[in-house]
Amino acid sequence: MTSNSIIRPDLKLIADLIEPNTRVLDIGCADGELLAYLVANKQVDGRGIEISQDGVNQCVARGLSVIQGDADNDLAEYPDQSFNTVVLSRTLQAVHQPRNVLVELLRIGKRVIVTIPNFGQWHVRLSLLTRGRMPVTKALNRTWYNTDNIHFCTILDLHDLIEAENIQLLDFVPHQKNGKRLNMGVTRANLFADQALFMLEK
Repeated sequence: MTSNSIIRPDLKLIADLIEPNTRVLDIGCADGELLAYLVANKQVDGRGIEISQDGVNQCVARGLSVIQGDADNDLAEYPDQSFNTVVLSRTLQAVHQPRNVLVELLRIGKRVIVTIPNFGQWHVRLSLLTRGRMPVTKALNRTWYNTDNIHFCTILDLHDLIEAENIQLLDFVPHQKNGKRLNMGVTRANLFADQALFMLEK
């Protein structure tokens, strides 16, 4: 992979926040797109966890150090503060115990980057109101019966959890699916943003 490689816009927002030559753990790394970019362009010591065997196979084919596992059950194996940054991209809403996972992320990482799709966005609200069915949008593009999402979390929901757990919010980047940043606070972002990035520290 070359230094001018292109990755998905929301993943580029994450990559821009990660320091070169650091240790990074990407949980729910899928096909390894972000990890491969970070290894090639920021020379990180990158590791990954992915629940699907197909995803693990794709990562290994890229030469990445990725194991099969899931955030609900396998984070306890990692020592305290063993990574500079832990990434959980569009995965928190798919785990069974989001609060416990968030606490574990902050135990094993000095900093944590979490991104979520925003179920509070106005298109989602309007679709549910007018159609009476679980919404399908550009950012939430699967129907209720084949989605991985089991917790329908909004930006405000995650912000409330962060405050309740006395977690420091270092950066907040609401954005659209195409990666366009939205310059607004949490309340307005909850209405207008497709997705959001939270950089956290305990």
